[in-house]
Amino acid sequence: MITASPTPRLPTPVQGWREAWRDAITDASELLQAVGLGHRADLLPPDDAGFPLRVPRGFVARMRQGDPSDPLLLQVLPRQAEHVEAPGFSVDAVGDMAAKAGHGLLHKYDGRALLIASGSCAVNCRYCFRRHFPYGEEIAAAAQWREALAHVAADTSIRELILSGGDPLSLATHKLEELTRGLAAMPHVIRLRIHTRLPVVLPERVDDAFTAWLAALPLQKVVVLHANHANEFDASVDAACARLREAGATLLNQSVLLRGVNDDADALADLCERSFAAGVLPYYLHQLDKVTGAAHFEVADEQALALVETLRARLPGYLVPKLVRELPGDPSKRPIADFAR
Repeated sequence: MITASPTPRLPTPVQGWREAWRDAITDASELLQAVGLGHRADLLPPDDAGFPLRVPRGFVARMRQGDPSDPLLLQVLPRQAEHVEAPGFSVDAVGDMAAKAGHGLLHKYDGRALLIASGSCAVNCRYCFRRHFPYGEEIAAAAQWREALAHVAADTSIRELILSGGDPLSLATHKLEELTRGLAAMPHVIRLRIHTRLPVVLPERVDDAFTAWLAALPLQKVVVLHANHANEFDASVDAACARLREAGATLLNQSVLLRGVNDDADALADLCERSFAAGVLPYYLHQLDKVTGAAHFEVADEQALALVETLRARLPGYLVPKLVRELPGDPSKRPIADFAR
């Protein structure tokens, strides 16, 4: 049985989250050296395929030494396959640009609006559906969030504001406070949802200042984490999740089904059990967004459906994530089962 580490609190870090961020590995050869694969330069493309490498050292420490198929390594290491063009793959796989409703604001679904809060991430995942997004032109924080918040204030059907990016927790806590002060005069917004990978890849980010801000918010709070493999969890992640829950947040996990990373029933079952052991409920299992450079991660719908059927037979229903795909223009995420009818 998979259980969370008994460590109840995030250990006092040797360095703060900003220092750990700056100390991230950004060179592919250095990453290979760090995991005992310095002799495998053949694994690398001649360049970064237009998407630079970034991975915190704490996340690297969870990778298996000497294993070029390590599921954490494969998520972040540039590969030659990223240069292979694939039909149906594009730079705007989910139609973000068509859903713009203001500077840095996307309004795709009824009752919800999404802020592109930041263009930065602590880790650059090679399958990222926004790896080609024009962050320099579309950051909601520009001009103190005014344009984005004006749209939210004017549309009283919006009940939930979603912070995404990039990663919204790449922002300093005082910038997040600035944003939520702007929500104070909007009684129709009752819920704040934060999509973030930082508590998994850089758990130092869940510090006292951040949790104090989160706990004080007079809103329902949902934090959607992003982990794709059970090995991404360790004692520091468990502790960060505990602090988020203590601050009043409901924790969910969304994953992407990735070839070679988690495309077998054992890996997915372990992920669901391990995330729940950390107090995080499995939420979505996404089929890969068809973004240029990520085709080598794709898993066929038929295999995806078979994997989820196996999970249903092995796990209680509340631990089985919804298998979905996002399509441009759709009013919601679409269950993959709809494609099989």
